[in-house]
Amino acid sequence: MFVLSNFLVAIARVLEVVLEAAKWLILIRALISWVNPDPFNPIVQFLERVTEPILAPIRRLLPQMPIDISPLIAFLILFFLKQFLVQTLFDLAFSIR
Repeated sequence: MFVLSNFLVAIARVLEVVLEAAKWLILIRALISWVNPDPFNPIVQFLERVTEPILAPIRRLLPQMPIDISPLIAFLILFFLKQFLVQTLFDLAFSIR
């Protein structure tokens, strides 16, 4: 059973890194949006391509507002996933040892 336990720990750690990276990319995109970035800049294009699949569905669910709060909602969702899903995988892995 230790193999399954180690596999679940590995999945939890990879998921934790992915969620943390998504959080930082969304934060950077939100901060860059305050300074009116050049849309042809490769870094700006990369940030949009990576974060838009996360932010677009949230924007569709929210009513039209003067400011975009989708990054804040995305942070809350990512925080929830990190606290619930990652911790659940860790607890499950340690319970089957």
